[in-house]
Amino acid sequence: MRPEIAALLRDDLRGLSAYGAPQLDVAVRLNTNENSYALPDEVAEAVIAAMAGEVKTLNRYPDRDAVKLRSDLAAYLGHGLTAERVWAANGSNEIQQQVLQAFGGPGRTAIGFVPAYSMHPLLAAGTATSWVGLGRGEDFGLTIDQVVRGIKEYRPDVVFLCSPNNPTGTALDLSIVEAAIGATDGIVVVDEAYAEFARPGTPSALTLLEAYPRLVVSRTMSKAFAFAGARVGYLAADPSIVDAVQLVRLPYHLSSLTQAAARAALAHAPALLSTVEAIKEQRDRIVTVLRERGHRVADSDANFILFGVHGDQKVHWQRMVDSGVLVRDVGLPGWLRVTAGTPEETDAFLKAVEGTA
Repeated sequence: MRPEIAALLRDDLRGLSAYGAPQLDVAVRLNTNENSYALPDEVAEAVIAAMAGEVKTLNRYPDRDAVKLRSDLAAYLGHGLTAERVWAANGSNEIQQQVLQAFGGPGRTAIGFVPAYSMHPLLAAGTATSWVGLGRGEDFGLTIDQVVRGIKEYRPDVVFLCSPNNPTGTALDLSIVEAAIGATDGIVVVDEAYAEFARPGTPSALTLLEAYPRLVVSRTMSKAFAFAGARVGYLAADPSIVDAVQLVRLPYHLSSLTQAAARAALAHAPALLSTVEAIKEQRDRIVTVLRERGHRVADSDANFILFGVHGDQKVHWQRMVDSGVLVRDVGLPGWLRVTAGTPEETDAFLKAVEGTA
């Protein structure tokens, strides 16, 4: 950045780096938790048809409030939700940014429990919200005591909890969510981007919405729906939360094409979600094999696995890249993260990771 431009930048943004994961041209890319399966032909055709139906009216603005899409999302989530309790945006990142714009900002604080999703502090910075990252236990777990203690110490306006957590993969017990809500007068956001991949019996914070009006559950179509390129995220919350984020959303923020594509995908949810079980199979296979080889492996309810390596993780990351497999170095010494993909991608990863335990 030119010095004269850097001098004009907001003080709190100087020295920060933009979010990014390496985008390398390798045979096997397992670093960004994408769904490795392309859209089934029937879904792709339905999406194309839906978008084509909007093309002739692109001279008009889209539905500003995306009411039909929100109704479809509410029907997908269930739990008695209606469009009034759902809001949609360009990915769950924009959803969380809007929450911070509405409830964070200058003089306000957001907290999270790290390691967690690396965008949360960047979203806080972008909205001029003070950020506090509190630690987890040695096993990356989180307890009620840790959460309550952190909230009482920093008195945040917004609390971020990830379930399943990224990059560790493990879901939270709902008692922790309830404890967080009870300890704060602010907003509690539960980021459930990977909820569809959770192991059987794992509860969703959606079940708590009726009882807690300050709870926000954030979801995405990027992962389980294999819709990352469409950029569709959404939240479920009390209607007053939905009203609040509409105060800060940009006019017509979701294009007609995005809304049409998302609705077509939701209409074919069973076909899209059919890949979830296949991905979970590969996730569990990776966990089993890595543990048999002596790796430390975090329990995963997501479509990725955090695993330990012997020595410098950067060295092992580069070695795997050189063999054609891209995984993610999330900045945790001695740990790397791999996305669960197709059986063939798993084969390639397990071969590339040999000798790193």
